Amino acid sequence: MNKSTCALMFVLSALTGCSSNSSLYHDQPLVAQVATGMSKEQVLQIGGKPGAQSDRTAVPGTCFDYILTNPGRKQQPYMVSFDQADKVDKTSFMTCAEWSNAQQKSRQALPSMGGMGGSGY
Repeated sequence: MNKSTCALMFVLSALTGCSSNSSLYHDQPLVAQVATGMSKEQVLQIGGKPGAQSDRTAVPGTCFDYILTNPGRKQQPYMVSFDQADKVDKTSFMTCAEWSNAQQKSRQALPSMGGMGGSGY
């Protein structure tokens, strides 16, 4: 299996958990109200101060880590990622570190996909 396929499988497997978690946490303000394009200030008004804030490493921007809680369930990580203009470009049921790792793996795999003469399929 080539690197790009592995990276794609990693990202898809990370996102698979999102569908089941979204139904459990759909009423949480961060999940229900935060949308792509919102400003960092709007996210802070909805979700409050994050547990952690970090600079993104693969693509310029920042990321907020939150922990969602739901009675009777374990705590769930949730991240809100911002582009260089401090606008939301991604939310997901993972940590910022997991998202950064997925982005780095994806970027490492991209150069091997091109080239003259096809990709071997």
